[in-house]
Amino acid sequence: MIDFRYHLVSLIAVFLAVALGIIIGTTALNEPILADIEGQVADLEQDKRSLEDRTQQLQAQLDTTQAFEEAVAPALVDGTLADRSVLLVVTNEDVAPETVDAVTALIGEAGGSVSGQLTLQPEYTDPSTEAALQGYVTGGGLPSGVQLPEADDTGQLVGALLAQVLMLQPEGTAPDPTAISSVLAGLSALDVLSQDSDAVAPADYAVVLTSGAFAGEDAAERSGTLVDLVTALDAAGSGAVVAGDAGSAAESGLVGTLRADPTVSAAVSTVDNVNAVAGQISTVLALGQEGEGTSGKYGTGEDTQPVPPVPTTTP
Repeated sequence: MIDFRYHLVSLIAVFLAVALGIIIGTTALNEPILADIEGQVADLEQDKRSLEDRTQQLQAQLDTTQAFEEAVAPALVDGTLADRSVLLVVTNEDVAPETVDAVTALIGEAGGSVSGQLTLQPEYTDPSTEAALQGYVTGGGLPSGVQLPEADDTGQLVGALLAQVLMLQPEGTAPDPTAISSVLAGLSALDVLSQDSDAVAPADYAVVLTSGAFAGEDAAERSGTLVDLVTALDAAGSGAVVAGDAGSAAESGLVGTLRADPTVSAAVSTVDNVNAVAGQISTVLALGQEGEGTSGKYGTGEDTQPVPPVPTTTP
């Protein structure tokens, strides 16, 4: 007779055999799998080191390119704005102060001067402020001699008002400094713009610095209000250039909106990389081209030129 202990020993032997088989089988399978994983990790580490090396090389090239552009920028723009004045208009707080400073400095290198700097507040393009703005521009307190267009569009009215008091018409009479102070004070009181320079004088050209794009249901309306201002500044003076970053070249950005309109883009130059030295050079050179009646699209976007033509001779 086979007793219980025999069955127990047999069962234990079977379980031990199964367990031993699992261990041996798993070990045999794990070794090649582990080796393969270790090989993949080694390859990934090598790829990571190669990418880091490549990134360092590209950064070094970028630094070298930027240093070169900074070195040649004064020579490229020298004399292109001799004895000419430029009004700076900043459309939003996303425009970096260092970009404004760099453009200002390069205008000086070109022989020009900045006549003043204004910053537009969000309320300038806010549809909810239209009633207050229209009440101001159509009121009886405007400077004498200002002729507003026969239009109901608030953006066109405000743009025309600012252009008439801020821009020097070629071969025309200079705006009255008192009119400039009055208009800027009135619009500042409505919180739609601020004066960032100690003084603002009439200018030959206008540079509108922008960044990013509008979002929301009123994006097109807000962008259109800025287009009205830009076209008015361009028409009243010797020309205007709108300079922004890649984001501003989007569909609802100011640069993108201007470029989408063939009529406007033929009259106003645009730059989509003003946050880089090359874009700052383009901005100043484009002003000189505007003075000769030529407009263009410059930067890195689709259907653009890298930079405007560099004058072969300077004044």
